[in-house]
Amino acid sequence: QVQLVESGGGLVQAGGSLRLSCAASSGTVSSYAVGWFRQAPRKEREFVAGINWSAGSTYYPDSVKGRFAISRDNARNTVDLQMNSLKPEDTAVYYCAAKPGVVATPEAVRYMYWGQGTQVTVSS
Repeated sequence: QVQLVESGGGLVQAGGSLRLSCAASSGTVSSYAVGWFRQAPRKEREFVAGINWSAGSTYYPDSVKGRFAISRDNARNTVDLQMNSLKPEDTAVYYCAAKPGVVATPEAVRYMYWGQGTQVTVSS
């Protein structure tokens, strides 16, 4: 079991950058495949990045590919999401989630553990 806590959200202008961090307050995040998701008001939760167990392959949807980068820091027991060239449409609550197994799939239903979320607001 792992408890996840996100940090790093905030208000940024379009074109700016933010770095989100997903820390394990208990358990070891390196034991899981991890995904980052976001949910904007009146929209479904959306997969934005995933990293396989043991820092293998990474996955991104076309909407963020080339702008977002997910990485592990096993020494800090975190999974980070670097977000560059932010757009107003990136505004949402961002969640990290962990699942057993190797592959970080895009289906939210497959993730067992979720953080509480961190707000990202991009102004135009």
